Amino acid sequence: MNFNVYSDLINKTLDNAPDFGGDASDTVGQAMRYSLSAGGKRVRPLLTLLFCEACGGKKEAALFPALAIEYIHTYSLIHDDLPCMDNDDFRRGKLSCHKQFGESTALLAGDALLTFSFEKVARGFEKGDYDAETAVKIISVLCRSAGFKGMICGQAVDLSNEGKSPDYNTLKKMDLLKTGELMKAACVSGCLVANAQNNLIDAASAFGEKIGLAFQIQDDILDVTSDFSILGKLTGSDEHKNKLTYVKLLGLDECRRYADTLTEEALGLLYAFPHKREELSHIALALAKREK
Repeated sequence: MNFNVYSDLINKTLDNAPDFGGDASDTVGQAMRYSLSAGGKRVRPLLTLLFCEACGGKKEAALFPALAIEYIHTYSLIHDDLPCMDNDDFRRGKLSCHKQFGESTALLAGDALLTFSFEKVARGFEKGDYDAETAVKIISVLCRSAGFKGMICGQAVDLSNEGKSPDYNTLKKMDLLKTGELMKAACVSGCLVANAQNNLIDAASAFGEKIGLAFQIQDDILDVTSDFSILGKLTGSDEHKNKLTYVKLLGLDECRRYADTLTEEALGLLYAFPHKREELSHIALALAKREK
């Protein structure tokens, strides 16, 4: 399925990125651009645009919240790679931000991307894409997904459980917070721009949570079965760091079955969105079977 009309809109706006300034001496701005332009599937902003359309809105109106989601996602990758966190040297086939620019610049670049995300949502209101109430709702969703009750807590659970025996409830909580929350936010933000009914927002939220968890399970699988030439990052790091993973807990075969079950449950939620059901189904299936 061709999503070029969406990805072109997202990438063109990210490439322009006038917010970061054009001064070549602006090292933090360079680090932000470097990380944003490192490739990636742009799944989260794509979900924001699609769910906006699925609820009767126009994708252009959801562009700034979609970009905000990608800023937050990129910030989280920069910080995850830092030596004090996961200590990864590569991301998407390139040197991690801190290996390219240094730890202090990477830290600042991540912080800047996070704060820019909220500015981006505010600009959507200023531009007239949605009203102030919608902007506040979106910012609230983003704060929860990226903050202490979301990604931050998930990362804290991850770090505090290194070297411990796998526990299903702890693992699920960690991955729902680290991965599921931002997927949910991406889906819900699109619905909010379109002023969707609560039942549609709830369905989108549940869809995002399920595909987010399936995404993380597949990530655990690929860390065991893939290699650097495909993933663009070093594999086997979870085992090396003795991290909690689904593969360690369930084994490869059961992991694959669990990811398939979550994906099927996610697909069932899409009957509420007939206008974009085919496109959203394609994304869910692609994430569950991805090879990188």
